[in-house]
Amino acid sequence: MAKKTEYTNREILTITFPVMVSLLMEHLIGLTDTAYLGRVGEVELGASALAGIYYLILYMLGFGFSIGAQILIARRNGEGNYAKIGEVFIQGSLFLILFAGVLFAASHLYSPLLLRGLIESDAVFRATIAYIDWRVYGFFFSFISAMFRAFYVGTTHTKILTANSLVMVGTNVVLNYILIFGKLGCPALGIQGAAIASSISEAVSVLFFVIYTLRHVDHRKYRLFSAWHFDAKMLKQILGVSIWIMIQNGFAFCSWFIFFIAMEHHGERPLAITNIVRSISAFLFMFVNAFASTNSSLVSNLIGSGHPEKVMPLCRQMIKLCYSFVLPVALLIALLPTWFLRIYTDNPDLIQSSVASLWVMLGSYLLAVPAFVYFMSVSGTGNTNVTLRIEIVSVLVYTLATIWIVVVQHADVAVCWTTEFVYDGMILCSYLYMRSGRWQNRRI
Repeated sequence: MAKKTEYTNREILTITFPVMVSLLMEHLIGLTDTAYLGRVGEVELGASALAGIYYLILYMLGFGFSIGAQILIARRNGEGNYAKIGEVFIQGSLFLILFAGVLFAASHLYSPLLLRGLIESDAVFRATIAYIDWRVYGFFFSFISAMFRAFYVGTTHTKILTANSLVMVGTNVVLNYILIFGKLGCPALGIQGAAIASSISEAVSVLFFVIYTLRHVDHRKYRLFSAWHFDAKMLKQILGVSIWIMIQNGFAFCSWFIFFIAMEHHGERPLAITNIVRSISAFLFMFVNAFASTNSSLVSNLIGSGHPEKVMPLCRQMIKLCYSFVLPVALLIALLPTWFLRIYTDNPDLIQSSVASLWVMLGSYLLAVPAFVYFMSVSGTGNTNVTLRIEIVSVLVYTLATIWIVVVQHADVAVCWTTEFVYDGMILCSYLYMRSGRWQNRRI
């Protein structure tokens, strides 16, 4: 079968659009949590930010493993070695189930001790722990969903991601309303209800993936369900690519957590503002993540089919396409800030206080688009140890900037958000590595 050596804009969008929709649906889970809790109180709104980032630090370790698996799946897909795709999927799933158990136990044992020393407000601390205690059940489901996503993105069959995400977010919206506010005879659980709803939604997502894959995918071709036992050799191969992404993701979200902890020490109002702006930023980053993730898989496919010279033109093409989505949306939000902020809170004071920070965050996406497309391209080449080095340096510089601006200068919230320019600028250094061509002979 002929291998793809070039991708038209239409073909890229056909692959990217379902990924984008799936990320949008996943974002809506966080958005509904924030929007509902914004109507419960500022303490719950701020606590959901800290708890959400804390959960993401742990989740992104497992998700980073699935990205490494996705790179291998894409490479085998480009080579036409379909039977090996199932081996990667099985070993990845087994590892992540075990890893979920480890993270679940560690969180219950150590999270209260760790967070008590970091969070100043007693009310925010109690609400944060109440959320995390229930949210960590989601690891067992979200990690398996991540492996299914790796399979579908790696093989460029991404349409199913849209339907799966619609089912997941629909479940979450309904359960959030019932459990947070105590509808249909259920007790009003507040922030705990948001965590329970999210975990149940992820379980529904896994069930949907399993049923669809068994009914509609030629799983025998890929040997997806052929031999469910540990294969140390294959697991070592996946970890050889994944371990650097896992560490890299941990570093990246630790820097976010440091930023949120620093803002919590400013007070409950600055923390609430930061959570709202972060949620809108996550909406925009959905576009960046979709194009960058698709680019990573296409880069791996191109290298696997023997056409590394096509990689840099693909990156430039992907950046232009990503800008065509991000810039109009960012401009619309900048022109109508209060309308978008009203989604999250009905407090006029909080809305007005958030506008300046929102504008600063939106400006950072001028750098974020090329930065993350090139950064994920480095991962697509298989040189994930290089992405780790770039991430470590970027996080260190970002953390120093955060300490100086947020902690030492005790700057206004909007000024604190300028640290995003620092991080995105450092990540953009990945362009220099891609331009050097030193990745072209990498074998995975």
